[in-house]
Amino acid sequence: MKKLLFGTIFLAIIMVLPTPTMAQFPEIFGRFGGSPPPILFEPHVVVIPDTDDVYVVPDIDVELFFWNGWWWRPWEGRWYRSRYFDRDWAYYKQVPSFYYDVDPGWRNYYRDRNWNKYRWNYNQIPNRELQRNWNSWYKNRYWERQRTWDVQRYSPRSQQQRDELRRQRQGQYQQRPEGRRDQRRYEQERQQEPNPQQSQPGNREYDRER
Repeated sequence: MKKLLFGTIFLAIIMVLPTPTMAQFPEIFGRFGGSPPPILFEPHVVVIPDTDDVYVVPDIDVELFFWNGWWWRPWEGRWYRSRYFDRDWAYYKQVPSFYYDVDPGWRNYYRDRNWNKYRWNYNQIPNRELQRNWNSWYKNRYWERQRTWDVQRYSPRSQQQRDELRRQRQGQYQQRPEGRRDQRRYEQERQQEPNPQQSQPGNREYDRER
């Protein structure tokens, strides 16, 4: 009876709340369950410079990424991924490797339309356009080679520079409380998996989690 009453109240709220409010409301509702809350709006993304085509939904308070054909999000100390932005979130056992390519200051750069002192003329990409094109964009290195991620007069970092930044960010993350917690959990889970595959830096494919 209580579940039925709560569900009725929730549906009533959905019908009356405007879209911007709905983008925030799932974060409240999701705390009643063990998986990430649903996303109740069609996301638009921007591609983050100096990454292998990592996209982010910029105008919400939570982190919601798209990379390698998956939607990714951290939730209550764990990472989850799904083929769909609005359902089927599954627990992912470790921090996805692309996350270390993401500049921690990206929100400030987005707000100022300035990427490391260069004008960032990004355009938000609707989800449907993203789904049609993300794979060909990746294969052709469209954002890096043809658009330089829409950053004016920008020279992309070398692979060596990006690998070094990745190592620095990974080390910094591992020193944080959540990083130490993730490492302990990962090591426990890894003991149950014989012959774990190791990534090879310097190869553009090495991060493409399956």
